[in-house]
Amino acid sequence: MQRWGSGNRRPRRRLSLGAALVALALLGGAALLERLDLLPDGTVERLLGQEPKRPAYRVPPVPPDAVRVDVAQVEGWLARVPVVAEKQKGYRREDWPHWNEVPGSCRDTRAAVLIRDSLEPVQLSSDGCRVIRGRWRDPYTGEEFRDPKELDIDHRVALDEAHDSGGHAWSRERRTAFANDLSDRRTLVTVASAVNRAKGSKGPDAWLPPDHTQLCRYVADWVAVKLRWELAMDTKERAAVDKVLEGCRKVSKP
Repeated sequence: MQRWGSGNRRPRRRLSLGAALVALALLGGAALLERLDLLPDGTVERLLGQEPKRPAYRVPPVPPDAVRVDVAQVEGWLARVPVVAEKQKGYRREDWPHWNEVPGSCRDTRAAVLIRDSLEPVQLSSDGCRVIRGRWRDPYTGEEFRDPKELDIDHRVALDEAHDSGGHAWSRERRTAFANDLSDRRTLVTVASAVNRAKGSKGPDAWLPPDHTQLCRYVADWVAVKLRWELAMDTKERAAVDKVLEGCRKVSKP
């Protein structure tokens, strides 16, 4: 009987080992796909029932051919932006009305930015309200587009980032003004949809333009928006901005 019982347990052990190997293979495949950006960050942690950890982001070096900015001016702006811990709860997108209709026009804010940023006159719908075609260059990648369906309007400082860094105390009217700001072209910018989704709500400590020649320009504009709207930044964002500006200063030297 012992021999029969022992023999009956072996298949179960083999089955358990097989299941473990399959699970390991699935986790390994998920990890590979995550590294290749074919699965969202944190997928493996979620499969293991763990809280996803945001991977450490390395600020890329500023290349010699980077677009130049007035580093001293940007550092002056930076000195006036307070560095404080962010309030990271309570953001709701519906509290920030955006793509409102532009007064005196049937076009919304998105259409207005598309018209402004197109490199050639745009083609409008028969009622003149929608943009159908144009030519846009994504400042984050350098890619050109003709179809506005492939484009998003990026809030240079994302809405939830604005909320976390001071906008949580704003009135609904001020939030609406920020979300639809056409008075300064640094606030809203036409970019590829895929790039905008990758950027999400990240600050410069977690995301910077894939086209590294735009690092200085991007950081300068990001700081300008923060200052203009009296928003703060946290210590990680400040450290990332300082590192980029250090590189900008080097490439600006004759």
